[in-house]
Amino acid sequence: MPGRPDEGPAFPRPHGGDSAWAQELLDHLRPAGRDPRRLVAWLARTVEAAVGLQDARGGLLAGERLSLDAAVVADVATGRVSAAALDDSVRHVRLVGIRHPGPDPAAAAVLAVARPAPFDRHTADILGHTAGVLELLLRERELAASGRRLRRATADLRLAILQLLMVEDTVSARRVAAGLWPGLLEEDTARVYVLEGAAAERDRLADACVDVTDGRALVVRCPAVDEHVIVVGPATEVGERLRSLVTDRPGTFLGGSPRQRLALTATAYGQAVTALAVARFRPDRAAVYAARTRPAQLMDPVALRAWAGAVLRPLDALPHHVRAELLATTRLGLEFTAVSAAKVLGVSRNTVRARMDRVAALLGADFSRLAVRAVTHAALNTEAAHGPCDSRGAASDPPSRVRLTELLRTSALGAWAEGLLGRLDEDGRDLRRTLRAWTGADAHAERAAQVLGVHAQTVREHLRAVEPVLERRLTAGGTDLYEVVLAHLVTGELPVPDLGAGAVPAAGAANPDQPDAPVHR
Repeated sequence: MPGRPDEGPAFPRPHGGDSAWAQELLDHLRPAGRDPRRLVAWLARTVEAAVGLQDARGGLLAGERLSLDAAVVADVATGRVSAAALDDSVRHVRLVGIRHPGPDPAAAAVLAVARPAPFDRHTADILGHTAGVLELLLRERELAASGRRLRRATADLRLAILQLLMVEDTVSARRVAAGLWPGLLEEDTARVYVLEGAAAERDRLADACVDVTDGRALVVRCPAVDEHVIVVGPATEVGERLRSLVTDRPGTFLGGSPRQRLALTATAYGQAVTALAVARFRPDRAAVYAARTRPAQLMDPVALRAWAGAVLRPLDALPHHVRAELLATTRLGLEFTAVSAAKVLGVSRNTVRARMDRVAALLGADFSRLAVRAVTHAALNTEAAHGPCDSRGAASDPPSRVRLTELLRTSALGAWAEGLLGRLDEDGRDLRRTLRAWTGADAHAERAAQVLGVHAQTVREHLRAVEPVLERRLTAGGTDLYEVVLAHLVTGELPVPDLGAGAVPAAGAANPDQPDAPVHR
């Protein structure tokens, strides 16, 4: 075979007057023609032979499978001989080893050519040069495959780190990250960003994020939403670099969270998704979660924390890691769907539902009710932001006396709720009435349509009209929807659920009707 394998094939001037085959062969090295199967088919036509290309294990890579002497094929495949010729009264066969790059004598593949006529110098020339081109094509394919495997492994590691952060296991996340990205998670806080673009362009968007952040951020292709790229950026300049990236890419949007502790990555992720909804209505296509007032900011912080502690107290008897896992899963499950939460956490959707069912049973909550989900979401986010409330500390007054109805009766919160829902009053379609009916029907368009006496499609059209006015995504669920529900609770347009009203069971009491009764108290 011409040329040393580690140097690549050589292409001397062909013997004889017919050099058209050489140009055709070189055409197979052009970017649009680099396909071993096409090259093998070309060789078969050119030398009028049956041609097969098989890997070192005998798997057919291209062409047709030929009946060959297994011992001779093994000699070529292992590198004991670089080529072999077999002639009988029926056919003439040539075997050529296509080597791996490097010192290993074993062949990456074996090229077999069988024809009725003998191999003259012209045919041998074509075969030799074709083997050289095949070596290049197979080497390129192996390098590309290795590159894909490396990128896949790196992407899987990034996702694993994100999933560890999502369940508050920052120690393990740092340990995994340290091997590939030393210092990435050294800080105790970070911001989470979510970028959205066309699903077909996501890989390019993710690569661009890696480039612009220059190793200062964890970049993950969202496992739940094909259009999303998640970026966890401890460094302060990450946000500005991502904004510049979005500016240069029309049709791309950016939502960011405020700086949060690494243990609150799941909360920050939800905040970034909420900000992403606002970014869709911004001319610069970027928004940060802290850009607008949140209802929790308008409540008495001590009373709010005490109320959240009372709501979540049935979980306190669980082991710490079990409690953290259940709460992290429930926060994501309430923010998104069970399917999306499962993809983000790397577990099955049945696992997500089972964990959420366990939390619902412990809290005595009916998660099929939208208002209950909104109130539970508020309690979970309060604990995530401020830590668990110590029921024995002075912060409680005591927790059993703190009721949600009292938290919602502040003038500032009333002004916020009326200001939010009041944006809909000027629309002649009575969008506010539609929104009230829909939230009261637990976000079921058909049930709301029955209450309003209209078609379900009309309800959906009204909701789409509401979203840009309120600057919130409603049909996707999550924080935006729960804030609107809280606004209805504040104005009295929806009844306040009695979750966490303070009726805390006495120590040692259990509910035998629930599978988690032993951890009740």
